Amino acid sequence: MATWQITVTGMTFLLVLVLIMTEWVHLTVAALLGAMVLVFVHVLSLGEAVGYIGQSYSTLALFFGVMVLVRAFEPTKIFEYWATQMVLFARGQGKRLLLGVVGLTTVVTAFLPNATTVMLLAPLFPTLAEEIGVDCVPLLILLVITANSGSLLTLVGDPVTFIIGDAIGMGFLEYFWRLSLAGVVAVGTILVMLPWLFPKTWRKQLTNLEQLPHPQVNHPLMLTAGSVIVLFVLVFFVVGEYLPVPMTPAGVALMGATLALLLAHNSKIDTVHNILRDVDWSTLIFFMSFFVLIGGLEKAGIIQQLSQVMAQVLGNNMALNALLILLLTGVLSSLVPNIPLAVAMLALLNAYLVQEGWVSAAILEPGAQRELPAAVQPLFFAMMIGGTLGGNGTLIGASANIVAAGVAEQHGRRISFGGFLLYGLPVMIAQLGTAAIFLLVRFFLLPS
Repeated sequence: MATWQITVTGMTFLLVLVLIMTEWVHLTVAALLGAMVLVFVHVLSLGEAVGYIGQSYSTLALFFGVMVLVRAFEPTKIFEYWATQMVLFARGQGKRLLLGVVGLTTVVTAFLPNATTVMLLAPLFPTLAEEIGVDCVPLLILLVITANSGSLLTLVGDPVTFIIGDAIGMGFLEYFWRLSLAGVVAVGTILVMLPWLFPKTWRKQLTNLEQLPHPQVNHPLMLTAGSVIVLFVLVFFVVGEYLPVPMTPAGVALMGATLALLLAHNSKIDTVHNILRDVDWSTLIFFMSFFVLIGGLEKAGIIQQLSQVMAQVLGNNMALNALLILLLTGVLSSLVPNIPLAVAMLALLNAYLVQEGWVSAAILEPGAQRELPAAVQPLFFAMMIGGTLGGNGTLIGASANIVAAGVAEQHGRRISFGGFLLYGLPVMIAQLGTAAIFLLVRFFLLPS
């Protein structure tokens, strides 16, 4: 690849970030424009661009399936009903409501991927916010940062933890024993910061709960049948990949969406055209465009060059190395989607360990068994935690953030880059700080 093409690739990516941060254009338009520039100057052919999108087919299929599933149940008014019940359960107290949001989100995201959790719960919040008289945007941001943080509780909560855990041969139970406490610490950090982050909602007190609207659930038979579909989807999200004939979360989501469309069509509560029209295509196109941008960075070798910064600063002190990796991955994953970043840095860390003689060169072979010395394992744990928590920093740091922005836009609200930064950046800084303490205590001061 010519030097000028590498330069154009880097400049294009930076320009897209600037356009998103300054909000000069819509984030989907900015990402799509950047992707088309790379195709136009032949950094990528159109086939290669489509290929990079295809490599992430499971993410797109999962998002599309859950979007259709959620939209199919809107005519039943189940989301409005649940929102009212949450307000009543909190007895009209804002602080109880915020604690309830964190608690509910944490429980759900312990079993489901963070982006899926946001897609399932986000439709509750516009109605909930309207009933208590607050802006829904801060509540959606709270949902997102809690989902991202709580995803550290299990190996399958975030793609980053799964990718790195799989690469080092870590199983579900081993992760739970060694790293789930990091999720507890991350969520605990949010709980401590709630009164400061959301002072208006924290002090909110409703005294006229009897005057709240009490929406009635429509089409109870359809809702009952739909509940069976949702239960099928949730169960197979968790166990599908462990069956004799594996079922991926993307396949499960698409099957659930298909059954929901069939149910909506046969029950006449809505048309297939209306449901598909209301899918958040803007969010899906943003992801596809960003996958192309990341593909361009990978082909140009820019991600690998950026990752080599880590190799220049690492030394022989493993505790210090773990903290540096935590900070580096946390900061970078707030600016670059964490999935490709994790893959790139994983390859670099393996190469670094081979170079320093910690492991044999066989670890670099595809499909090789990852038997890592205990001394170097905290480096990978730090990468897991930093890559996950760094997504809380900016609007584009994690896929769940973009999903929430799409939900807000569908309800006439907008999560701006600066608005998200106002909440996300302090949380990210605080969480990286508490995560650093966790790493030092758990793996260096009191190892077990």
